[in-house]
Amino acid sequence: MVQRILFVCTGNICRSPTAEGVTRHWLRMVGLDGQVTVDSAGTQGYHAGEAPDPRSQRAAAGRGYDLSRLRGRKLKSDDYAHFDLLLAMDRGHYEIMRRKCPPEHQHKIRLFLSFAPELGHDEVPDPYYGGASDFDDVLRLCEAGAQGLIDMLRDTR
Repeated sequence: MVQRILFVCTGNICRSPTAEGVTRHWLRMVGLDGQVTVDSAGTQGYHAGEAPDPRSQRAAAGRGYDLSRLRGRKLKSDDYAHFDLLLAMDRGHYEIMRRKCPPEHQHKIRLFLSFAPELGHDEVPDPYYGGASDFDDVLRLCEAGAQGLIDMLRDTR
């Protein structure tokens, strides 16, 4: 049974904290927040200790999500054992995670958007060098992924 979920992107200031914040909010709305915990991390430690990008926070706040308390951190080797599901934002993160993950935990790694097959693509694009609309797109994709993830969690309970 999935109880601990980790979202992973590059620096843990745009995509993965957005996915964490959206999923945390929706888990609370459906009454699963006491049963499922979420966190996020980056494959790199560039922004460890920093709050999410202000543009991510603005996009999220515009839809009712609060990311302000989240802080960036780097993916650690013990995360593979600790979490039940590690969700990569794109194929690059997925490959990095697979290379570093012990064989007994490989089955836990998936692409986040595999929970939203209706979108027709499996990557959340990096908005960091883009504009406000790119951050809105990330939020929309994270909402779709979170909905599919929560549907799966509810089906397995």
